[in-house]
Amino acid sequence: MISRTVSEIPPIGVIAGNGRFPFLVLDGARQLGRNVTIVAIQEEADRSIEQAAEGVPEAVVHWVSLGQLGRCISLLKKSGVSEAVMAGQVKHSKLFSGLIPDSTLLSVLERLQVQSTDALLSAIADVLGEHGITLIESTAFLESLLAESGTLTRREPTIDEVADFEFGYRIADTVAGLDIGQTVVVKDRTIVAVEAMEGTDKVIGRAGRLAGPGTRIVKVAKPNQDMRFDVPVVGVPTIEAMRDAGASALSIDAGRTLIVDGDAFVQAADEAGLSVVGRIIECHG
Repeated sequence: MISRTVSEIPPIGVIAGNGRFPFLVLDGARQLGRNVTIVAIQEEADRSIEQAAEGVPEAVVHWVSLGQLGRCISLLKKSGVSEAVMAGQVKHSKLFSGLIPDSTLLSVLERLQVQSTDALLSAIADVLGEHGITLIESTAFLESLLAESGTLTRREPTIDEVADFEFGYRIADTVAGLDIGQTVVVKDRTIVAVEAMEGTDKVIGRAGRLAGPGTRIVKVAKPNQDMRFDVPVVGVPTIEAMRDAGASALSIDAGRTLIVDGDAFVQAADEAGLSVVGRIIECHG
């Protein structure tokens, strides 16, 4: 049996957007001793990713502007990358407005039947595949951070909170399936707010201003969630937004939602007296 050294294994490509997600992927790669080539999106990724990459074997960081898909592919291929992950968000509002596409991305946009985030990312994944780069699940190195099922906090949800969750699931699943957003806010079996482009934390704040304290947050994965991109993420900022808005409980989908800084997340929820549950999904699409 022939074993390969770390330097002989093709590096993992990381296409880095905003938030903590890219840093978590880098840490996961470091723990596995994998080399990494990072293509950081200039308008989104945090500059400190260069410092974080110093702790990863032979990690290289390249900066590209949003819209430079051809350059992204070229950089990954020159590094010998055959597998890549998308880590971190790109604001949805930037994907179809103010974007200056290169010829490669322009060809992708022209072939889209529907101008949606899912359609665009799926088409980009197809183009990467055509160039010999397989886009793998963004959680490939982060399975330990996926939400477990059941109550994750000390406090169980109340009967009223469970009723609001059950009411919210049908709406949230439908909205997510339409690629509108993945979060709804419920109070007394009434939809207070639906997430669009603003993101989870802002929709929680908006709901608090509309309905006051006592709202419940339902954040779901898409019915046929493609784990290669746009995976739901929650963290301490989510809890802080709930606390500020007076929200009392949060439901997330088990196995399909990443919890950033899990221990700190649960501790913050417990200190705020919140209940967080992981919904069991029977079918993962």
